[in-house]
Amino acid sequence: MAVKTMTPTRTTADIRPFRIEVPEEDLRDMRRRIAATRWPERQTVDDQSQGVPLETSQALARYWEKEYDWRRVEARLNDLPNFVTEIDGLDIHFIHVRSRHPDALPLVVTHGWPGSVIEQLKIIGPLTDPTSHGGSASDAFHLVIPSMPGYGFSGKPDRSGWDPEHIARAWTELMRRLGYTRFVAQGGDWGALITDMLGVQAPPELAGIHTNMPCVVPPEIDALLQRGITGVNDPLSELPAGLSDEERAACERIDFFWKHSAYALIMTTRPQTLTALADSPVGLATFMLDHDAASLDLICAAFAGRPGGLSPDDILDNVSLYWLTNTGVSSARLYAQNALSFFAAKGVRVPAAVSQFPDEILLAPRSWAERAYPDLIHYHRLDRGGHFAAWEQPQLYAEEMRAAFRSLR
Repeated sequence: MAVKTMTPTRTTADIRPFRIEVPEEDLRDMRRRIAATRWPERQTVDDQSQGVPLETSQALARYWEKEYDWRRVEARLNDLPNFVTEIDGLDIHFIHVRSRHPDALPLVVTHGWPGSVIEQLKIIGPLTDPTSHGGSASDAFHLVIPSMPGYGFSGKPDRSGWDPEHIARAWTELMRRLGYTRFVAQGGDWGALITDMLGVQAPPELAGIHTNMPCVVPPEIDALLQRGITGVNDPLSELPAGLSDEERAACERIDFFWKHSAYALIMTTRPQTLTALADSPVGLATFMLDHDAASLDLICAAFAGRPGGLSPDDILDNVSLYWLTNTGVSSARLYAQNALSFFAAKGVRVPAAVSQFPDEILLAPRSWAERAYPDLIHYHRLDRGGHFAAWEQPQLYAEEMRAAFRSLR
């Protein structure tokens, strides 16, 4: 894929303007491969218990081949200030939108898998220009949205070491390089782990963090629940006595996730085996769509003509970005690099805020959140939204960012 950076000379600390220009031949090849998909037979059940239903995959492919327009989202991306800078030998792509309000609070937002900067496009206006979106000037943010290493337009690591801790340190360097002496951070999915690690590292510039996938599970319970990933063990029968109803419900939800997360297990143990993700657009799409049960429900409804928080274009903008940058396998390697638990408390040492969207993988009890984040400045349960909160419910997400960080301005 062709991109353009526009800097006449280059040093390690350079911040270079970046423009996306996908060759037309790459788009023709993508459509050709979609049309040539060899389909399996239909699932033998009438629900999603065997994965992405064939009818959803085929509806996605029809729309992708015949109607989808990548140039629309490419133009939308190029209308934003895109940049690349080299950190620790790797090019890091990021979108940087400064608010017109001079007292705006700098905020770095980190996506997850199978996400990208596409997830955050809907929140840029509400966060940087709040007076046009129901907020006040005092709610404004300067927004930095990086692509994680191996994702999107960032470089692909060619050696081990780019784990969440390393990425967190790189984000601190990025914010310093942009001239920010005080900033806050937000994340969901992998972004939640990276943001928590920023809170563990606690650089002096970091005023606080926000997460919509809080890492709060007590370590002993977290280790127990992970034993259920193969479905052979029943960790729920071994939970310690004295848990509240809310804490037990949280355990049940995590146990359900682990029993339906084989995609994470294969990326953790055998990412290079997923070569098919670099060869088949539809294979890549179906693998990406099957992240969690609630998100798959939302996506299936969108391709059945019942769009909710996500439209077919939303979904294919993100999948197309992975395809056109050939990052299906390189993004998976983050799972293999990671040595942290997804849900266990990490030891965050800065003010922290939690927003709980009801269809998130984990609904964190306040009791656990208060232990995981000793300086808990905001905790709110919302009535709708799921794992990809910024993408699905951008207005609610923006309102949460304003409320979460108001005390830190």
